[in-house]
Amino acid sequence: MAAHYSTLLIGGSGTIGSGLRTYLPRLDARYHIVSLDLPGARDKAKEDDAQRAFVELDLCEDPEAFGALLADYDLVVYLARKNPLQEMNAMTDLVFEAVLGQEKPPMMVASSSVHAVDGLYSFNDEDSVYWPMADRNFDAVNPWPERISAKTPAHAPNDYAREKEYAEQWCQKMADRGHSAVAARWGGINEHNAVVEVTERGYFSVWCHQEDAARFVHACYESYLNGSLPSGAHYFVISDNDYNIFDIETPRTEIGYQPVHNSEVFYK
Repeated sequence: MAAHYSTLLIGGSGTIGSGLRTYLPRLDARYHIVSLDLPGARDKAKEDDAQRAFVELDLCEDPEAFGALLADYDLVVYLARKNPLQEMNAMTDLVFEAVLGQEKPPMMVASSSVHAVDGLYSFNDEDSVYWPMADRNFDAVNPWPERISAKTPAHAPNDYAREKEYAEQWCQKMADRGHSAVAARWGGINEHNAVVEVTERGYFSVWCHQEDAARFVHACYESYLNGSLPSGAHYFVISDNDYNIFDIETPRTEIGYQPVHNSEVFYK
């Protein structure tokens, strides 16, 4: 394995993981990535150069094997999820406890979501300032809302948001114990990197290209290696969209996140 760039993706065959397996090695050829997935999981990677080293394991059924596997990795990206909330949070406990049980815990990037702050915005409320924005009626957006700060704590009105808040809390626990973890508040990521084809209201605002997701993870890991990572932080992971409603200046400043895609190119 490449020194210091051995990476385990938990749930890496899915939409976000397939992008990381494609774009992280393009950003730095030293990444050696293994994807841990349930038996029979579909590989969503589209590109021929996506790394395709897989381990099939149900970590909830065999936590000892999972813990033993972690010893080989410098970076762990936790992408897997399950329902209901109680089972999801139990899996999150298992993952973080196994990481902390290592002689030298690897750096963690854990999946949160823009939906962790669902209580602060809505593209589906006709009385909200975000309603005309979602309709792309930008002249009617008055006043234009400030971008939601990356520092804002979770505002979780539903179980999906609560599972993300729980992962963020675990990242802070790791930081409190002197280890390195960051929560990624992923935006709208899809396996085709599509925008206009997606019918979700306001999707162009929260869209994130898979390459930008990889750029975020790479920025986190490089910051960790050089000793500057703000462990316990949570950041919105969005492309550099003209009509983005979330703060991505904070991760630019703190970890050097540099997104290169913009959803508006699909509307020209």
